[in-house]
Amino acid sequence: MKKSIINKLVLLVLVGSILLTGCSIGGARATNDADYTIGIVQLAEHPALDDARIGFEEGLKELGVNANIIYQNAGGEIPNTITMAEKLVDDGVDLIYAIATSAAQSAKQVAGEIPVLFSAVTNPVEAEIVDDWVKVGGNATGTSDMAPTSDQLKMFKELDPSIETIGIIYNTSEPNSQVQVDEVLELAPAEGLKVETVGINNINDIAQAMDSLLNKVDALYALSDNMVASSVELVAHKLIEYNKISICAEESQVGGGLLITKGLSYYELGKQTAEMAKKILVDKVAVSDIPVGLAENLTITVNENTMKALGLDESSPLLKDAVKVGN
Repeated sequence: MKKSIINKLVLLVLVGSILLTGCSIGGARATNDADYTIGIVQLAEHPALDDARIGFEEGLKELGVNANIIYQNAGGEIPNTITMAEKLVDDGVDLIYAIATSAAQSAKQVAGEIPVLFSAVTNPVEAEIVDDWVKVGGNATGTSDMAPTSDQLKMFKELDPSIETIGIIYNTSEPNSQVQVDEVLELAPAEGLKVETVGINNINDIAQAMDSLLNKVDALYALSDNMVASSVELVAHKLIEYNKISICAEESQVGGGLLITKGLSYYELGKQTAEMAKKILVDKVAVSDIPVGLAENLTITVNENTMKALGLDESSPLLKDAVKVGN
């Protein structure tokens, strides 16, 4: 009698195990019902790059692209981007979306015939990801986060005509950042500005670098630098401590506490890149026929809390009509 009961229990366990296994397989099949599989390689986790990913994913849904997403984050470690891109190639994804320059370089290196889209890359020609902004060549294209640097530099004198020297802190190992530094050095004299730069190669150096820099300058220009963006709250705190204004390349840094930008939205840039994905996957347009895109919409955005902390007059022409965040 006892043996019969035990046998029944064993049978129930086996049936339950089979049913659970079936559910697991069913779940996997549900994701495989997607028409396409897209792999995402993101260099690091911070608001700008996260927005580029979220905008891309939501843009795909709005466009009716039924895609299974495999998301990989390299945690700021460049070698990880190569390993992750190789894994996506082995998985046979239909397209790789690479967020940030290093991720795009790695994806292009290993993708073979798999299409590569990128975003948050300032100068993809300089980074050797594409041959040309229009005639991209190869199997990669995407959207650039190149900022309207000249317009942004003009804002310093508009906010405070007494500003003479601006500072830049940047990651020396990030190609995007050096491109931007060179552009600022070229354009600043025409706006009556001198430039002081401090290069860093470790996120732990930011606080000391900011102390050194802010003792020499009248204001800060924040590049779209991934290392600095990861510490934007610290940078913002230092600026308020020293009572210095800041102008930055893109709006997520304003959300993090920097003062103002006339810049792009990485979320919208991600959605713009999703349109390219639809062209490639659904409309079967060749990657080589899709030029690199620039941000289509620029917005003046100001952090209201920072503006008040610095004692700025919010009725001034530049501030009064700006989109307010941070309150």
